[in-house]
Amino acid sequence: MSLRFAANVSWLFAELPALPARLEAAARCGFAAAEAAWPEGCPAPALRAAAERAGLPIVLLNAPPGDRERGELGLGAVPGRQDAFRQGLAAAVQYAREVGCHRIHLMAGRVPQGADRTALVGEMETTFIENLRYAADILAQEDMIGLVEPINSRITDPRYFLNTPQQAAAILEKVGRPNLKLQLDIFHCQIMDGNLSRNLETYFPLIGHIQIAQVPGRHEPDSPGELNFPYIFELLESLGYTGYVGCEYTPKGDTVEGLGWLRSYWESRGLQPGGTRKATD
Repeated sequence: MSLRFAANVSWLFAELPALPARLEAAARCGFAAAEAAWPEGCPAPALRAAAERAGLPIVLLNAPPGDRERGELGLGAVPGRQDAFRQGLAAAVQYAREVGCHRIHLMAGRVPQGADRTALVGEMETTFIENLRYAADILAQEDMIGLVEPINSRITDPRYFLNTPQQAAAILEKVGRPNLKLQLDIFHCQIMDGNLSRNLETYFPLIGHIQIAQVPGRHEPDSPGELNFPYIFELLESLGYTGYVGCEYTPKGDTVEGLGWLRSYWESRGLQPGGTRKATD
């Protein structure tokens, strides 16, 4: 079974100013689906109409990040922000329902500025577990999946609360809801822990979505870096991964010109652009 790739239109096709135009560009390049961060400024009807024109499902959205001016990046684990988390969840569910998306990334958020992570870890974990249980119950009513994503604290965000797959797996076990899954971004996992083969095998039953980018530059998978993506793609295939692989990276130049890695993947699997089987005589 070949992999299905989703264009993250918050990162790719930045040459185009609006998400609807980026969706249509992703479809022209053969992507099977699209994902986005919280689509602030793009009304749900406009995004849905663009997705329908492009023939691309929206497979992942982020919940609102909170108050950006206060430096918030998610609210799930932030003590004292439970009401805001619930309001953001309600907005995310409504938006996802309108665009036909069934996965929402529930961002954990940051350790408050100036606070000691060690001193707050217990309270933040308790807050996160309570919020995730609440979210899981709401999402179950909509037949939606909630996702938690570890974000590395070494390069990308030193204050982010959830930063390893081990920590995420432990929290998911404590929450105990079947419609909550692990969003494993291979970029973050490599930076924090490495050991990708074993981590993918170990946490595979928990994985609900995968994202990719080269390390350390967070560019195209075939750009210079630490990761051997042809091997990783083969491993995901051998594990039987049937979800989407989100392309959340910053193109080094023009997005389309940088998609040689995707065309090479399709060609190596005997697929046409777009991932469909080539006609045989």
